[in-house]
Parts: sequence; C-alpha cells; structure tokens
Amino acid sequence: MNDEPPVVYVIDDDLSVRGGLEDLLRSIGIAVRTFGSTRDFLASERIDSPACIVLDVRLPGTSGLEFQRTLINSGIHLPIIFISGHSDIPISVQAMKSGAVEFLTKPLREQALLDAIQAAVELDRAQRQDAKIVAEFRQRFDSLTSREREILALVIAGRVNKQIAGDLDLSENTVKVHRSQITRKMRAKSLVELVRIADKLGLSGGRTG
Repeated sequence: MNDEPPVVYVIDDDLSVRGGLEDLLRSIGIAVRTFGSTRDFLASERIDSPACIVLDVRLPGTSGLEFQRTLINSGIHLPIIFISGHSDIPISVQAMKSGAVEFLTKPLREQALLDAIQAAVELDRAQRQDAKIVAEFRQRFDSLTSREREILALVIAGRVNKQIAGDLDLSENTVKVHRSQITRKMRAKSLVELVRIADKLGLSGGRTG
C-alpha cells in the first residue's frame, strides 16, 4: 500500500469486533476509524485518502446490503468488504454482484482480511486516480466553445471534415481551424487520443454532454 496512506472504515455494532479490528490494523500501521452504525459513518467526515469499508452484513436497522445500495445511490464508491457471523450464500452472492470486494465469515482469518483490505484499497486508489484524470478531461472540455463541442461530437461520431462542413453549413477550412483548436484545447496528440478522451467523458456516439 504505497503512496497516500490508506484508511479503513469499520462498521459493526459489536464493540469487541470493532476493537479487535482496530488493534489489528493499527498494529501494522493502517489508519482505522470505527463506527457502531451506518448512521454514525454517514455523519462523520471522511478522510481524503484511499480507503475501504469493512462492513457487518447484519446490522440493526439498515442492513449492510441496504447500506451498500445507499452508498451507490449517493455516489459514494468506496470498496466494501462484508463480514458476517453466518455463512449465507444467497446474501454473499448478492453482495458480490453489487460490487463487494469480498465476503468473509467470522471468526475472521487475519491474513484473508488483510489481503481483502489491500485489494480494496488498491481498487479505490485506482478509482481515485481515474476520477482525477476524468476531472482534468472535463476541465479541458469545458474550455471548448459551443461550436467546437458541436464539431467534436461529429468528429468522434466518425464524420470527416467535408461531411462536418455540410452538416453545419460551414466551409471545410473553417472546420479545419476549429478541429485544430479542439485538438489544442483537449491536448490530444491524435484522433485516437481525442476519441479516447471523449469516451472517458461519456461523449462517444456524438453526445456532447
């Protein structure tokens, strides 16, 4: 777990479980924050660092699976490792289908948990890096004029200069000038790279967002 130090959020209503996991993770230098309920977690301020959640699947009130859906619907994409005192195959299958990294049964095997945490943190690290890249691409896209966005949409749809000129009632030379500006502002070295950036922004197929 290199670069930014990770943090693990443990959500479990069992105080002894929270304490045991906190001691384990702190003993190997991993920052950990524990919560007795999902409500406490949502009310807390999260650290801006790669992270994951170790979540008890059976919690009073909101279950772990319900909370997983709440996080997804709220745009919080922290990887989740479910833990449970019961080996429940249907629940574990549902959790994994919804994007959980792992489903572990209690008593937890330390190495299995640590392996799952490392995988989850690296997943979040990759997601955070990807989000930064997309934010940079979005900033570049926002610098385009409305006309440049129109032309970009047609370019990534596969239209050539002559076709774009006809579509927008422009001269072919004007289209070339706009394409040069688009390439410069988007910092794309080639048409392939421009299409790749557009795809990252969800603009493929001619949508300008």
